[in-house]
Amino acid sequence: MKNLLIINNKIKPFRKKITIDGDKSISIRWALLASQSKSVSVAKNILRSEDVFSTLNCLKKLGIKFKLTKKFCEIKGLGLNGFKSKNVTLNAGNSGTFGRLICGLLTHTKFKTKIIGDTSLSKRDFTRVIDPLKKFGANFHTNKGKLPITIIGTTKPKPINYIETRGSAQVKSSIMLAALNTKGTTIIKAKKSRNHTELFFKYLNIPMKITRKKKYDLIKINGLKKIKKLNYKIPSDISSSAFFIVLTILSNNSKLIIKNVNINPSRTGILKIFNLMNIKIKIQNIKNYKGEKIADLFVKSQQNIKPINCPVKLNSSSIDEFLLIFLLAAKANGVSYFKNLSELNEKESPRLVWGSKILSLMGIRNIVTNKSIKIYGNPQLKIKKKITIKNFLKDHRVFMTSVIAALTFGGEWKISDKDSINTSFPSFINKLKEIGVKI
Repeated sequence: MKNLLIINNKIKPFRKKITIDGDKSISIRWALLASQSKSVSVAKNILRSEDVFSTLNCLKKLGIKFKLTKKFCEIKGLGLNGFKSKNVTLNAGNSGTFGRLICGLLTHTKFKTKIIGDTSLSKRDFTRVIDPLKKFGANFHTNKGKLPITIIGTTKPKPINYIETRGSAQVKSSIMLAALNTKGTTIIKAKKSRNHTELFFKYLNIPMKITRKKKYDLIKINGLKKIKKLNYKIPSDISSSAFFIVLTILSNNSKLIIKNVNINPSRTGILKIFNLMNIKIKIQNIKNYKGEKIADLFVKSQQNIKPINCPVKLNSSSIDEFLLIFLLAAKANGVSYFKNLSELNEKESPRLVWGSKILSLMGIRNIVTNKSIKIYGNPQLKIKKKITIKNFLKDHRVFMTSVIAALTFGGEWKISDKDSINTSFPSFINKLKEIGVKI
């Protein structure tokens, strides 16, 4: 029972101001780039989650020294291609971001490196990064394209031309990291996706040119010999903030301010989707920090949610928030349609499948395929039955979405694997208690 969360009551009206933990994508990218500098880099507000701890511990196995306190994280890098350990095994845990991005930095290593992960990560596809990285000259041995994989780097990497068609920031970033220490110009024609790596490269003055087209970005990177230190204050994660935004929208007579949230345009598809669903979010105190946009978000309870035929162009910039968007569609007055979402089933769990399961358990009619879902909303939905959520491969987003549904739609919920939040948002339950949830 210790790892089971039981929710029997809806959340009461609240008016609160909160701060959400640091952005996971940026935390992991900061650590990887800091390891490539020969100076000491310092980050404040780094996310303290299992995915980030996996990143730091794996870098330690590669010879990188770090210091983590309550106020900051400090990394002493070894420079480009400076990893020292030989024939090492790296446990990426649940982190697809680290597991895929580290492959880019390992394409130049002379020694053999094995990457393993937990049950969920071991089911995910790694060919998407292996195929382009092989073109640099690295050798990979895999389990049918999945973990465990073994990498043997090349001492003579060659720049590549690659067309990235998935809209995967992890694929794009792994290639960019491989290009860092590759002599010549690497060219990536990439379908648009989150651009934290590009912003880091720009801040670090890495030779890079980006030509932005309507449907893709053309990225040209020239390899170099060293990069400067990377001191950084990591903003709050919009993907984590989204749970509290949707909680507020679906609650009665409630208001919430979330401070210092990263509103990078490549991550804010959810805000555009909100607008299309007649949901208004006020963005206040906007500022620019080393290329990233940061702001306070003001949210209040909303009625009259409109159904949506979701534009495919918003998929990539809201890919981590669709389970929450499905909850909003469940309350909409009409039928919502989401398509080209096969990438959702490539996450920690088959999330499109789980989105449909949760809706069905709630009593919301939906029609799902392997890449689309149609949701028949019910503005009057009130759940009075018992619902059990389990066997979801410890996917933190399935767990947290179920909690939001329980707190806003009612019913008696038993949700397993409470510890799944440790991978990305360990303070989730404490933040709920901050705004008055009794758990």
